[in-house]
Amino acid sequence: MDKKKGAAPLVCHGHSRPVVDLFYSPITPDGFFLISASKDSNPMLRNGETGDWIGTFQGHKGAVWSCCLDKPALRAASASADFSAKLWDALSGDELHSFEHKHIVRACSFSEDTHLLLTGGFEKILRIYDLNQPDAPPREVHDSPGSVRTLAWLHSDQSILSSCTDIGGVRLWDVRSGKIVRTLETKSAVTSTEVSHDGRYITTVDGSTVKFWDANHFGLVRSYDMPCNMESASLEPRFGNKFVAGGEDMWVHVFDFHTGAEIACNKGHHGPVHCVRFSPGGESYASGSEDGTIRIWQILNQNEEETNLANGPSDKVKDDAAEDVAEMVEGINLTEVKEPAEGVEKGV
Repeated sequence: MDKKKGAAPLVCHGHSRPVVDLFYSPITPDGFFLISASKDSNPMLRNGETGDWIGTFQGHKGAVWSCCLDKPALRAASASADFSAKLWDALSGDELHSFEHKHIVRACSFSEDTHLLLTGGFEKILRIYDLNQPDAPPREVHDSPGSVRTLAWLHSDQSILSSCTDIGGVRLWDVRSGKIVRTLETKSAVTSTEVSHDGRYITTVDGSTVKFWDANHFGLVRSYDMPCNMESASLEPRFGNKFVAGGEDMWVHVFDFHTGAEIACNKGHHGPVHCVRFSPGGESYASGSEDGTIRIWQILNQNEEETNLANGPSDKVKDDAAEDVAEMVEGINLTEVKEPAEGVEKGV
């Protein structure tokens, strides 16, 4: 498959230290939005389509490791090394509440119904805050086998996924019982967990492997070895036919979901890529790096994608779990890179 050359990415400056997490809102009546977490302690909100800066949430005193927006993109949350998670008004930038912890907070996530905020970190405790009563003590879920690295809600807020910084595997928690009911086994610690837009797949990254799991039966659907250690991966939300991954080689890679073949490889960052995420409509994806920048990479326009699909899907074999996912991956509008440029710094 030929790799297509495309326009240069949109480069979003503003952070003074590494960007370690990115989160896209769903599409709202006002468009969609992108929030970023950085070690500079200042989460930033941007227009998800153009990358234009909207505002900065100021109040943390330490590195911000995780950030998210609720479903209507009216509130934001952030998790920080200053032993707190904060709730923000995404319209005004005002701090609505600060949830104090006893150690570093690494992850936060709004429930699908937006009424709950989930946090986790070095205390090895999952905390569930009722945002209708933010001053009330949270529900605490103990027995995490390690420091919490990532969190995600699943099954209409009935289940929680968590990974740890120091041991492999992704744990599935039953919210009602507060117990681990299943573990998705991996060889090394999972640095990225994403539930697909349609709720069918769980995407995980551990070391140099990207895995896709059935989100209902938890069987392993795909497992691909990557060209280097990766930190983050994201599945294209509209057709589910490709995924993007980024890691220590400073490149942003695009792969065919069905075969694992590399479609494109994008150069631009000057440090390891810590986070990648597809926009909610799949027309672009964002990457955040050690170099302190966010880059938004454009996919070809959706009309062209639809025209290509109308010409018929490719003849790749489909498994039962993905029979209704289109397999057309021609026409990716990205820059081809085969070798890293000499003399590029590997960090900031």
